[in-house]
Amino acid sequence: MNYSKIIGFFILILGCFSGQNQDLAKKTDPLLDDGKLYTGAEITSAYVDLLRGKTIGMVVNQTSVIKDSHIVDSLLTLGLDVKTIFAPEHGFRGKADAGEKVLDGIDVNTGLPLVSLYGKNKKPTPEQLKGIDVLLFDIQDVGVRFYTYISTLHYIMEAGAENNIPVVVLDRPNPNIHYVDGPILKPEFKSFVGMHPVPVVYGMTIGEYAQMINGEGWLTDGAKCTLTIVPCGNYERNLNYILPIKPSPNLPNTLSILHYPSLCFFEGTTLSVGRGTDHPFQSIGHPNLSGEFEFTPIPTSGAKYPKHENKLCKGSDLRKVRPLENQLDLTYLIQFYKEANAKEVQFFNDNNFFEKLAGTDQLRQMIIQGKNANEIRDSWQDDINAFKQTRIKYLIYN
Repeated sequence: MNYSKIIGFFILILGCFSGQNQDLAKKTDPLLDDGKLYTGAEITSAYVDLLRGKTIGMVVNQTSVIKDSHIVDSLLTLGLDVKTIFAPEHGFRGKADAGEKVLDGIDVNTGLPLVSLYGKNKKPTPEQLKGIDVLLFDIQDVGVRFYTYISTLHYIMEAGAENNIPVVVLDRPNPNIHYVDGPILKPEFKSFVGMHPVPVVYGMTIGEYAQMINGEGWLTDGAKCTLTIVPCGNYERNLNYILPIKPSPNLPNTLSILHYPSLCFFEGTTLSVGRGTDHPFQSIGHPNLSGEFEFTPIPTSGAKYPKHENKLCKGSDLRKVRPLENQLDLTYLIQFYKEANAKEVQFFNDNNFFEKLAGTDQLRQMIIQGKNANEIRDSWQDDINAFKQTRIKYLIYN
């Protein structure tokens, strides 16, 4: 792969930092010759000159590393002027519970100000952006619509467009890039766990997704931010990628990440998916249902108030179950709904969260109607095919 051509092409097309495009296009990095996969963050020669002499706002978390060093520390070591750290859901160090308010503060390691982008303040304000010349986004995604880091990306790009601040996205591989599946989100179900008309699993890296946000005019009033993508090196879509750092507290390993697209629907039900155990998103259960597997959720780091806290749950152990390779597994929803209904146990929560996760009310209706997995999946295939056609123009990798 000729990486210098890829970098040159995207810098030229996206038009960020005019005047530096030609020099960047000519750059090559010897480390790419070894054939190993490198994240965008690791290829510092591709973007460090874009940042030098500018004040930088960084949107990062615990996954934002270059080898063994956090990217904030690495850029400070290179003498770059990092002004502010913007922290997404779970916080800068990735320890906060899902849905927990992340507080502003000071990073004890660097002394830099921390601004929370989770809670009421999901988009940086003009005051918070004062004095910032460029926004750098580097967060590991898992390729699922309700994983909120792509919503944070949206708001960063929107803030960049509104305040004339360019945005640089350092791309990272997507561990769920190998398929596209699930209903397309409908506008009436838009929320922070689903902002765009894409399937549940969209098969794109976060850099590719950023290009789609810009290109499809999804920012408010169709605004466009000045966007630069720094691609991964030696990456192709068919490569299996094992995340070196857990992307959030309740996705501790590869199995949980692969089960996550199918199991997260249960967050909109009365059933537990193992939060508060050592196997989150690798089990399903409820105190009033049956099953050979038993677990008891307790407060843990990243799950301070788990569903069914201190109650014995019965259900299924998925720690040795291989997830479906090319589609969502709807059998769990169907199976547990039938059992709960037969035992007169409430299955769906009353807060409409299931619909927000699904992006539609049709999935709930079809489960209640007794449709099987193939019938449900057939209902969104035309939309999936249309999405894939739209997606093509934003793809970076073979």
